[in-house]
Amino acid sequence: MPMFLIIFFSIYGVMHAVFYYRIRPLLPASIPAHAVMLVFLALMVASPLISRYVELYGHDPAARLVGMLGYCWMGFIFLAFSGIVFFQVLNAVARIIGRFGGPSFPWFASGSATVILIVAAAAACVYGVWEARQLRVETLSIETVKLPLNLPRLRIVQITDVHLGLMTRPECIQKIVDSVQSEKPDILVCTGDLVDGSPDHINGLIEMFRRLEAPYGKFAVNGNHEFYRGLGISAEFFKQAGFDLLRGEVRTVRGAINIAGVDDHQIPGRIPEEKVLNSLPGNGLFNLFLKHRPEVDKRSQGRFDLQLSGHTHGGQIFPFNFIVSLAYPLMNGYHEVEGGVLYASRGTGTWGPPMRVLAPPEITVIDLVRPD
Repeated sequence: MPMFLIIFFSIYGVMHAVFYYRIRPLLPASIPAHAVMLVFLALMVASPLISRYVELYGHDPAARLVGMLGYCWMGFIFLAFSGIVFFQVLNAVARIIGRFGGPSFPWFASGSATVILIVAAAAACVYGVWEARQLRVETLSIETVKLPLNLPRLRIVQITDVHLGLMTRPECIQKIVDSVQSEKPDILVCTGDLVDGSPDHINGLIEMFRRLEAPYGKFAVNGNHEFYRGLGISAEFFKQAGFDLLRGEVRTVRGAINIAGVDDHQIPGRIPEEKVLNSLPGNGLFNLFLKHRPEVDKRSQGRFDLQLSGHTHGGQIFPFNFIVSLAYPLMNGYHEVEGGVLYASRGTGTWGPPMRVLAPPEITVIDLVRPD
């Protein structure tokens, strides 16, 4: 965790430095104007930590205010930074063309271009807040002969990366719960990062998740944020919400399906997934594997029929998806892998900025069906 914070705030600080360098010509020439801007940017860099510490001291309204401002700014600065980099590349290309006698376009480095960048980033933020509320239901049908003869269809509904915490609004969670329940799941699974806040802010949401009904059971695995928040707190939330938390364990559910689940790889003492998958019973049933990150260990290939994952949020804010895909090539949607299928959800909530741009939230409905 400390290394993650060091890397994150180093990158975040550089983004703010680039932003300041770009907007500097637009500021008044006076020293106080630049000093005010630098102090503001420094506070925005530190706002996630400020919000967390204010929360720890019990000042929830102030923590929410700082958090909302800081996380919305985080979305804005990423979009603005992406636009600045894009325009800098265009400007460099235009200069090269100009050196060879072609037309140059100094406009890309002009103040007008900077204003347009800022306005476009702000507009994208407004859109992103709207898109984050547009919960989609993604459907997937998988034919399999591994269902019992008396069970023509088994419906699995997946949620992931809800990130319950200080910024969570109960009405948003109610929308998720209503959407899940309307799909009438036989099995409900959560592939991690459900818990991301202190008990004071998440315990009031337990009843919403407890009301979710799935006749074959509700199952979950720990993501990296359950580890950050505290495995004890997270395990108690899952238990009270009615989930069977799988920490390197296998369940055979009512003679219909085998379900295996592992902790996120950041969690110390994690049971290796190949060991877990090797313990699956040879009963000929469909093997469902729950794993937070959309990665397939070579030693696990061919040992499951379907792996459900999350973690990446589909990039959450364009064009961050291009960066995320470098680390997780299987980050979004349906992928055939050796011996089975991996499905990576875009996630059901948000982390950090309460917005999504070209990566709408989802719950996933997977129907396992016997062939005609």
